[in-house]
Amino acid sequence: MPNLWRIVLALLFIVPLSLAQEPHNHGAPEKLGKVSFPISCAPAVQKQFDRGVALLHSFAYATAEDTFQGVSKSDPRCAMAHWGMAMTYFHQLWEPPLAPATISIAQREIQQAQQIGTASERERQFINALAMIFQNAATVPYRTRVSSYEQAMSKLASENRKDVEAQVFYALALLANASPVDKTHAKQKLAADLLEPLDRTDPQHPGIPHYLIHAYDNAELAPRGLPAARAYSQIAPSAPHALHMPSHIFTRLGLWDDSITSNLAAKDAAHHQADTGEEFHAMDYLVYAYLQSGRDKDAAQVIQQLKNMPNLNAPDFKITYASTAMPVRYAVERGQWDDAAGIAPPIGASPQVAAIAVWARGLGLARSRRAAEAHAEIERLRQLEEQLGASGNDYWATQVKILTLEIMAWTAQADGKPDEAAAIMRAAADEEDAIEKLPVTPGPIVPAREQLGSLLLEQHQPALALKAFQNTLRNAPGRRGALQGVAQATELSAQK
Repeated sequence: MPNLWRIVLALLFIVPLSLAQEPHNHGAPEKLGKVSFPISCAPAVQKQFDRGVALLHSFAYATAEDTFQGVSKSDPRCAMAHWGMAMTYFHQLWEPPLAPATISIAQREIQQAQQIGTASERERQFINALAMIFQNAATVPYRTRVSSYEQAMSKLASENRKDVEAQVFYALALLANASPVDKTHAKQKLAADLLEPLDRTDPQHPGIPHYLIHAYDNAELAPRGLPAARAYSQIAPSAPHALHMPSHIFTRLGLWDDSITSNLAAKDAAHHQADTGEEFHAMDYLVYAYLQSGRDKDAAQVIQQLKNMPNLNAPDFKITYASTAMPVRYAVERGQWDDAAGIAPPIGASPQVAAIAVWARGLGLARSRRAAEAHAEIERLRQLEEQLGASGNDYWATQVKILTLEIMAWTAQADGKPDEAAAIMRAAADEEDAIEKLPVTPGPIVPAREQLGSLLLEQHQPALALKAFQNTLRNAPGRRGALQGVAQATELSAQK
């Protein structure tokens, strides 16, 4: 009994002490990088405003809007707070850059900024430049408005050469106005020329490496983007987009393990922050990297997670694109033609998203020698192309045209017309090589030139197939299908 009392007394002292020492999880300190955007509002809101700008630079738009609203509540006469809120609706490098449902909200915010006014000429320039994006949105084409915005930001940057934010936002404007058919990448190079010196003087600024990655997200410039890719996730690890963005360069260079690590971190962070669009975007890049690494089971697990997730039919383009593309990638990259033929477009999908599913079905049918059924999918793709062209969406109309040509080529092959098939696929590859991808995707499901190589192998032309696969790898290093094609074509050429 005395021993029992000793134990009880000990517990009376030990348990409270252990509770007092129990660690409390307050979360890691927020790390978004360092931004200094001096404004003429109340000094008390400066730090909060800088946080909002840092969030803008990592495309954390919802949190940035909440932050700028807080600035406005603390200082109702702060015009730049309303500029910030309007900026959260201008998704310059996303698709679409302006969501139709939010244009009226952004218009009210920028009008409020103009009505409040500011004594700072620099701030007025920021506000008036952004106003060009939202004014007359129903009547003036977006490309015209974004071109005017770029010109206004050019003037602002030239008059404020020592202002880091003026230079960085001008660089972003250049990227927003870069043409996907300009294979010289003139605006990307101009943006990079602005940002590279700033990267040396402001190494913790989140926007600089972020926009450098976007500037270098093409086959020509990708090797120059590796330092920015290595840096960005360390500068702003609290932003899911900052964890994902390095994988744009990793994908371009075929660094699949790095891409997987990047997107696993981004996926987890986006999930915890309830950023569904960013989560799906990271998952799509993750599936792509897994498939190129031969990790098909891991890709299948991500797609299974996708099936268990809500919001698959949400209006967010990033969500519908990624949720449609992932199962298509999985079926087509692995040559599962029956599975591909069973894919259907999501209900209510935009034409460019529906086209991916229609293409998968047509490809599956054509590769299964069901040419008659594939013809129906060709007609559906043509209708989607016409729909996009009529709406003025020339970029996606061209992309759907490429998909149509690919199905036409495989259908011609199934119909016993090899010369016609090869000619059509070459036309598709030439079209695809002449236009850049958008950041929404790691790349075509299967590059047209890689498909050309596969087609030529079927036609017993290994030497020509080898050239097609080698050209594919110049634009997309490390692609598993192209590497396998090179090996097979080389072996067949040696046998010949």
